[in-house]
Amino acid sequence: MKTDSSAPKEVLIIGSGIGGLSTAILLAQLGFRPVVIEKNRTPGGLMRSYTREGMECAVGVHYLGALGKGQVLRRLFNFMGVSPNIPAERMGTDGIIDRYLFDDFTFDLPEGLDAYENNLRKTFPNEGTPITRIMETLRDADQKMHSLDFMFSAESDFSMIEASRPFGEMLTEMECSPGLRAVLGIPCCWIGVPLASCPAFYHNMVLATYLSSSWRLKCSGAEMADAFADRLRSLGGRIVTGDGVEEILVNSRIVRGVRLKSGETLNAPTLIAAIHPKVVLSMLPDGAVKPSYRKRISNLEDTEGMFSAQVRVDAASHAEIPWNIFKIRTHENGAISDMKYYQFRKSEQSRKNLFTILTSGTPERWDKWRDTFTGCRGEAYLREKETRAWQLIREAEDIFGPLQDPRLIDTYTPLTLRDWISSPGGSAYGVLRSSKQLLSAALLNRTAVRGLFLAGQSVMAPGILGTLLGSLSTVRLIIGPERFAEVFNDLRGGETG
Repeated sequence: MKTDSSAPKEVLIIGSGIGGLSTAILLAQLGFRPVVIEKNRTPGGLMRSYTREGMECAVGVHYLGALGKGQVLRRLFNFMGVSPNIPAERMGTDGIIDRYLFDDFTFDLPEGLDAYENNLRKTFPNEGTPITRIMETLRDADQKMHSLDFMFSAESDFSMIEASRPFGEMLTEMECSPGLRAVLGIPCCWIGVPLASCPAFYHNMVLATYLSSSWRLKCSGAEMADAFADRLRSLGGRIVTGDGVEEILVNSRIVRGVRLKSGETLNAPTLIAAIHPKVVLSMLPDGAVKPSYRKRISNLEDTEGMFSAQVRVDAASHAEIPWNIFKIRTHENGAISDMKYYQFRKSEQSRKNLFTILTSGTPERWDKWRDTFTGCRGEAYLREKETRAWQLIREAEDIFGPLQDPRLIDTYTPLTLRDWISSPGGSAYGVLRSSKQLLSAALLNRTAVRGLFLAGQSVMAPGILGTLLGSLSTVRLIIGPERFAEVFNDLRGGETG
C-alpha cells in the first residue's frame, strides 16, 4: 500500500468503537496522526465484551460474516493488519449457522448460497418462481459486496443503488407466502429494520455476508477491541480514554478542534465523530450548522434498543451449541412480531457455560428511568431487570427444557446502551436505514461543517462489515476519490492472503 509521504496531518476522532478505531487505522496508514477520544475508561464501544463472575459476556459481536480467505471482511481485517490477533472459528461445518424456530415449522440457515436456495425450495416447494427471483438478486448483491466495486464508483453511496425499494414490497409483488416472508424477514431484524421498510440491498447485503461464511470469535470481544487499539498505537496513533468531548470547536463553520470535559483543548483541522449524528449535534455550538441541517439530523428515526440476559448454566447439562437459535413469532401476513436470540457458549469456567438471550428492548418498560444514569437508578430498576430476565429464562425453558443450576449474572437494557455508547434512546443499530428515510440518511458522513466528518454504524450500515465500509467511505471523502482508488485498490475483489 502506498502511503502519503507528506508531513503527518493531525486528525481527531470522537469514539473508539470499531468505526472510530478502523477509521483511525486507515488514516494512520496514510500518514495521518490520529488521536481517538473515548469517554469510557477502555476503548472498543459495542465491540468490547465485559466480565461478570469470571465469564466474558459479548455485547455487539456475537458472530461475524464473510471472514473466509479472500472474502470481504477478511480482506479488510488483513488490510488493517488486525487479522492475526482476532482468532475465529468457522460455523456451519455441521450444516447449520442459525436455526429459526417458528410456531409451525423450523428453518435452518446453512453456509453457501446454493445450500440456502436448496433449503428454501425444500421448505417452500410451491414457491419456486419467487425463490428463483430472490436468489438472483441475492447473488448479485453477493458479487457487489465481495468485489467492493461500489466503493470505487462515482456513486458510492448505497442510496444510489437501484435496489433501494422495500424488500417487503417486492415479496408482496411476488405473492410470497407468510412463511417465506417470515424466513426472509429475519436478516432485516439483524440490522433493526422491519421487512416492510427495509431496502432490498441492505437485506441482501447482510444475508449474503453470513451465507458466505459465518464465524464465532475464539477470543473475547475485549481482546478484539484491544487488537484494533494496539494496531492503531503501533502506527503512531493515540487513544485518550476517560475524558469525553464537551464541545466541538467551530469558527465560521470550519472545525478547529474539541474541548474535553476535563477542560483540555485539542486542535486539529480534521475531526471525525464516530458516534451517533444526534450526539454530534449536541456538541456543536449554536450557529455552527444551518437550521435545516440540524432539523434533518434531529428528525432521523433510530433503531430500537435491546435487552440482554447473561445466564450461567451447568456445562454437563447444557453443552455449547455450535449454531445460533432464534425463536420467532409472526403476524398472519408473515411480519415478525417478536424475536428472541439464544446462544450457548463455552465459558472460561470448565464446569459452566454461558447462555445468552437477546430480544427487543421494549422501551416503554424502562421509560420511568429515562432521566437517570447508570449506577443511580435504584432498587426498583434492578428488580425490573431481574424480573424481565427470569421471564425470558422461563420462556427459553419451553425450548431447551429446564435449565440446570441457572444463575443470572448480568442484564442490560436500552438505557445501559444509551449511557455506554451515547446512543439516543439506547438504539442498538443507530440510524434506521429504512426506505422512507434513505435520502435523509444518505451521505451522513459529510456534514455542514468544513473539516467535520462522521463515521460509525450510522453512516452506511450497521454491523462489523457495514461499519468498516462506512469507515472506508469517510476516508474517501477526506482524501478524495482519486487518491482513494490509488491507495485502496488492493481491497477490490480477490484474495489478499
